[in-house]
Amino acid sequence: MILLYRIIFIPLLILVLPYYGLRMWRRGGYGKDFKHRLGMLPKLKPCEAGKKRVWLQAVSVGEVMAIEPLIESLQRNNTVDVVLTTTTSTGYAAARKKYSQVVTQIGIFPLDFWPCSKLAWSRIQPHAVVLTESELWPEHLYQARKHTVPAILINARMSDRSYNRYLKFTGLAKRLFSQLDHIYTSSERDQKRILELGGDSVRVTCAGNIKFDAANPEILNPSARAELRSELGFDAENTFVLLGSSTWSGEEAALIEAQSAVRSLGLDCRLLIVPRHAERAPEIVQLLETQNLPWHQRSVTPQAPAGTLIYLADTTGELSRLAQVADLAFIGKSIAPNEGGQNPIEAAALGLPIVMGSRMSNFREVAVNLLHANAALEVNDSSALIEAIVQLAKDPNKRSKMGTEGRAWHARNTGSTERITEGIRVDLR
Repeated sequence: MILLYRIIFIPLLILVLPYYGLRMWRRGGYGKDFKHRLGMLPKLKPCEAGKKRVWLQAVSVGEVMAIEPLIESLQRNNTVDVVLTTTTSTGYAAARKKYSQVVTQIGIFPLDFWPCSKLAWSRIQPHAVVLTESELWPEHLYQARKHTVPAILINARMSDRSYNRYLKFTGLAKRLFSQLDHIYTSSERDQKRILELGGDSVRVTCAGNIKFDAANPEILNPSARAELRSELGFDAENTFVLLGSSTWSGEEAALIEAQSAVRSLGLDCRLLIVPRHAERAPEIVQLLETQNLPWHQRSVTPQAPAGTLIYLADTTGELSRLAQVADLAFIGKSIAPNEGGQNPIEAAALGLPIVMGSRMSNFREVAVNLLHANAALEVNDSSALIEAIVQLAKDPNKRSKMGTEGRAWHARNTGSTERITEGIRVDLR
């Protein structure tokens, strides 16, 4: 299998290069340490006596933020060195900002091509490799087998799209899963799907979602929250702040319509837009310029003038702090034509009532559980989204109850990090 993969890798890379090249150009920042992608990471010395090295791969910003409790747990007894790699330029920037004084080394994950992967392995020399969510890189897993190093997949999830794709190639899925020593799924639903696709029941364990443990932001006190509201220009009394959390194309327009509908009721509705990708700012600015409400762009300057009604937070890694000024959160990538959904766990942990679209396939079980807990509302389209926002804006008691239920639901689902850490430590013995 690995020989075939190596043969087809180059033509496949050539085929997808224009698409990914355009994405890299749009997002920017990919020139930073590009040599890492070729496997040329800084060479590390072997671990000192009594220590083991774990190579932890987190794809982008979301995963980088989610693994903080895991890193802390692994390093608790000072017996584990962590090397952290990430794939996207924004993820790499976030990792360097957050963990530069915490882990042994931060780098960019190499191309999953034999020379690049082999070189990276020779320079990192790990005792275990840990992948997150849905990352199954054949060459990387082959190198783990070759070096007799345990390979572990944590927070494993199987979206509807991935599941349907793997159903067409169950032999390939089974072969990939067999390369992993342990798979810790984020839910029972994901566990069931992986087992159906050929995963070994001995190796596949439902440990829970580590994002519950990561979604414990430092809660701002009333004074700090008021100060942040003032920074956003939302310092008037009795304002209702609507948050667009990790929005995608088309969703900002619906939120602006919802804001207008709420304001027509005589409520002072302010809109905080935090797009999933900051590089979409020009597109959103163009939209904001077509409407009449005063707006401000955070990347120009954080401080907005008093009376700002729409605030575009086109920065990275600030969502958990900025969200604390909100009274209601809409979860992005969940309204057609978008598909998959963004992570709603942090909003629930903050006690924010949640509205989300019906296209939450990447967080299907989380979304269903939030609905069952009466912590969220689900809508099918933009019109229903606007109606739901208007109804909740008029009903502070319902918002309060939803927020309380969200906090309680989050508290019931923490603890996966310790279960996964213990499993990794067993593999390192």
